[in-house]
Amino acid sequence: MTSKLLGQTARRAVSVLALAVALLSPGGLLVGSALADTASGAFLAARQAMGANDFRSAATYYTRALIRDPSNTGLMESAVLAHLAMGDVARALPIATRMAALGGNTQIENLALVADMAAREDWPTLLAHLEGSERVGPLVDQLVAAWASVGDGRMSDAIARFDTMAQAEGMTAFALYHKALALALAGDLEGADAILSGSTGTPIQAGRRGSIAHAQILSQLDRPSEALEILRIAFGDEPDPSITAIADQLTAGAPLPFDTVTSARDGIAEVFDSVAGVLAAEASPAFTLLYARLALHLNPRNVEGALRTAALYEQLERWDYATEVYNLIPAAHPAAHAAELGRAEALRRSGRTEAAIEALQALARTRADLPMVHITLGDALRIAERHAEATVAYDRAVDLIGTPTEADWFVFFARGITLERTDRWDEAEADFRQALALNPDQPQVLNYLGYSLVEQRRNLEEALEMIERAVAARPEDGYITDSLGWALYRMGRYDDAVAPMERAVELAPVDPVITDHLGDVYWMVGRRVEARFQWTRALSFLTPEDEDHEANPARIRRKLEVGLDVVKAEEAGLPVEVSNDGN
Repeated sequence: MTSKLLGQTARRAVSVLALAVALLSPGGLLVGSALADTASGAFLAARQAMGANDFRSAATYYTRALIRDPSNTGLMESAVLAHLAMGDVARALPIATRMAALGGNTQIENLALVADMAAREDWPTLLAHLEGSERVGPLVDQLVAAWASVGDGRMSDAIARFDTMAQAEGMTAFALYHKALALALAGDLEGADAILSGSTGTPIQAGRRGSIAHAQILSQLDRPSEALEILRIAFGDEPDPSITAIADQLTAGAPLPFDTVTSARDGIAEVFDSVAGVLAAEASPAFTLLYARLALHLNPRNVEGALRTAALYEQLERWDYATEVYNLIPAAHPAAHAAELGRAEALRRSGRTEAAIEALQALARTRADLPMVHITLGDALRIAERHAEATVAYDRAVDLIGTPTEADWFVFFARGITLERTDRWDEAEADFRQALALNPDQPQVLNYLGYSLVEQRRNLEEALEMIERAVAARPEDGYITDSLGWALYRMGRYDDAVAPMERAVELAPVDPVITDHLGDVYWMVGRRVEARFQWTRALSFLTPEDEDHEANPARIRRKLEVGLDVVKAEEAGLPVEVSNDGN
């Protein structure tokens, strides 16, 4: 449900956000605790924290700065923003109230005030607050006012507000969706169904929550088969466990409760959730997070909203905050597996690899029926280079998948990698070719299989054709371009290998393997000074601990000492003669 008006609202909001973060730089100065105890130190510490998306620390430091400069509305706004980014309306509220007393009337300040009034269900005060000047933005203000009218027992006023909004350009879908929810809450299920089904003459495209709400409404109208069809159309024939649980309940003949919104407070939470859903594609994660957190604050039962919030923290690389949100989702909820998958990924990305693997292993025992659980476990084990264990996890996923589809290419590709790394090449090649059968033009698979065949000096013409297709699909990928140059090198086409290998180094200038390869190519075309220069560069990218690296430091040092010809002869077990100049 996108709209030009919402886009304008988002842009205005982003400009407000810029007040707080325009000067923030992740590479800014680190601020010590002693400096942070001064007014300027606290401000600098807050900026540093915001630059790292550490909203909790930023809120603390902005609050310290305000103690020393209590009338600074810029600091106030930044502090409110940081608190709201953590969903902490209680701490944002006193600062927002102070801003209002000083005549601030900013969007960030009003988000906190509106959320607090809605949470307290103080509908008369909220309605009075929204009268007159714009508070958050035309879309949010009008939807919130309509729901506040519902809460105040003025349903006819609410419907009139929704209907007026529906006439405005860009607001129709939002207004009708929320009108349908309000009608359903009031018991007018037929009216709600008429809107959601489009039979009123204005079709609207419902998202995930809208489809679930429509299914609930149809179930309450004793039309379970239509409810099931709505779910099938929206989520396909193999939906996630949350939708499967709803469908199973309908199939068993048990009516679904209408609980998408159970109060006007939930309705306003749905407003913030709707906006977050649209902003996710249009605005920065940091700004979208404000609406997602307020939605979750007003309706903590919205598991989809919690998953969205955690995902936004992940985009900001705040794995600790994401984990906190994942932990809010009840273990008994059908979406608990999704939360646990997200939590495990957050643990892994924060460096707690073993904890992530343990969490996934536990999940694989409790949700052994879900292929994605085993795939994710396999991925974590593969990344940790525990390839034999990863193969077992992928085996279980493949067994559960049964007849694979195009979307399943990755599990065969990933299992092929683990098989190849454990010296089970024939099985690995079969998986790579299965992945290509499912997705014939997948450049990752074409490159990996092609490069592997080149390294084994097998089927070189086929390997070259695969790699050329991969390069055509991803011409800016240095690693794939390197594969092309290396295939030509292996085939003895040294002059042809120069251009793609030079291009690969341009695309990936500090990769030791690609740089080492370029040195080998230069050597074979007689450009020996340049070859030694590239080998020296490759060596500079490695450490003594990298002796088992594909670009082996000892081998590179030997090439610098005696030249590539001698090294190749030594590796082949042939007698060698080293000339005085090392060539």
